[in-house]
Amino acid sequence: MKKFNDKSNVSGDLIKKYRTAMDYTKADLSRLLDLLGISMDVTEINRVETNRQVLKDFELIGFIKILNISLDDLKKLID
Repeated sequence: MKKFNDKSNVSGDLIKKYRTAMDYTKADLSRLLDLLGISMDVTEINRVETNRQVLKDFELIGFIKILNISLDDLKKLID
């Protein structure tokens, strides 16, 4: 599996930061993703947040929509 700096994704920390700031549990987030047609269980969300699971572009868009992740914070991931 391809990795960057030994991580399968670079946005897991940001997703966790926003999720906890909104007081969502991983189960809450799983349900909200499901409403967008994105199937991701609690275990997968944990693996995303700990940078051990590859994050597909449509999954990232789901996280951005639900958690209102700012474009500035996303940009910091590539700076």
